[in-house]
Amino acid sequence: MLDTWMRSKLSARDFASLIGMSEHTLYAWKKRFDESGPAGLADRPRGAPVGSRMSEVTKRAILMLKETHPDWGQERIRDVLMRSDGYAASAGAIARVLTEFGYVVELEPTRAHPQRETTIERARPNQLWQTDLFTFILKRENRRVWMVAFMDDHSRFIVGYGVYASSSGALVREVFEAALANFGAPEEVLTDNGPQYHTWRGRSAFRELLERRGIKQIVAAPRHPQTLGKIERFWGTLWRELLEGAIFQGIDDARRRIGHFIDHYNFRRTHTGIDGLVPADRFFGAASTVSDALKTRVASNALELALYGAPRKSFYLTGRIGDETIALHGQGGKVVMTKSDGTREEVDLAAEGRRAQTDERAEVPDPVAVHGAPEDPSAMANDSEQLAPGESPLESALDVLTKGLASERAAEVVIDQAAAVDDGEVEHGAEPTVGGAS
Repeated sequence: MLDTWMRSKLSARDFASLIGMSEHTLYAWKKRFDESGPAGLADRPRGAPVGSRMSEVTKRAILMLKETHPDWGQERIRDVLMRSDGYAASAGAIARVLTEFGYVVELEPTRAHPQRETTIERARPNQLWQTDLFTFILKRENRRVWMVAFMDDHSRFIVGYGVYASSSGALVREVFEAALANFGAPEEVLTDNGPQYHTWRGRSAFRELLERRGIKQIVAAPRHPQTLGKIERFWGTLWRELLEGAIFQGIDDARRRIGHFIDHYNFRRTHTGIDGLVPADRFFGAASTVSDALKTRVASNALELALYGAPRKSFYLTGRIGDETIALHGQGGKVVMTKSDGTREEVDLAAEGRRAQTDERAEVPDPVAVHGAPEDPSAMANDSEQLAPGESPLESALDVLTKGLASERAAEVVIDQAAAVDDGEVEHGAEPTVGGAS
């Protein structure tokens, strides 16, 4: 068509009218031919280019996050990407990038969902705190411990926690007092019907503590854990991300490492329930200087400290013995020797008959999270005692009370007999009798 137009010596308008097309189309064809030759006249696909138009740097950041955390979804990657690296990407764009690089999206058939309960939160920090208890097993000792936590309803910030060998109400009140001393008093506290918080007769010690401080207690309806849904969600997060896989050396190690996890949760872990922010962003919204000061104290590897405890000093040695090349490295409490052919031999340094390995650990910072600890060390000691089946902590108190009553009755008998001697009812020189025995 272009060749015919050029040989006709007609204007674009006249030639276009003869063939029944627009002169603008002729000019466009001629421009494409002048720029690219015959290839410029080939048909082109319509629409936007196929694939993601995201920058390569952002794509690499998305893939690194997905490889490090395979269970993260698009929304979680989006929030962390914006907060840590400053890269903006929608959840849909992240899904397209993951699909391009081989991640398979599993489609499930649609089904009717139950009606979701309305999520309610308070308008500002320290307006309402939620509190609850959680129990788990220390795997090394096969020992059950209890954890109590207080969470700010507006921000999801954990204001105080405690890990103890019992679930007594006194320890719950210690954690509450420690949280008050560090973050001020809330207007209300939401609790369940546990004996640490509520009693059906009279007033519990926890309610009396709240009333002395002018704080209102709200008690959730029985058998309705959704009322305390925010802190119940925290227990699930704590279990999945720490407790399910962590092995603690003891209850003190559990307290310290759970404290580091709470630091990570408060200051570094994004939360979908608060628009991708971290709890500290909301809790310290009006006190940025306090937030900045605490953030500088939170270790950058708080999650690693929570999961693995104190980092061990690494050990690696390689060399030759005769014609054999070997490599030695530390793995747990063992020394592993790897030969050139790939075979491995292990030596357990802590096995019976061998001297235990010196556990060289780096210095671990204390967590920022507030842990409630009784001022009286004996309270912690008594709290950690494990009673045998059938025993009660009241038995010792009952023994003391019984002995005291017996001594009091004996003293009354002696006084009555002395009075009888003075009145002449008993002969002088006779010994007083107690309980019928001379």
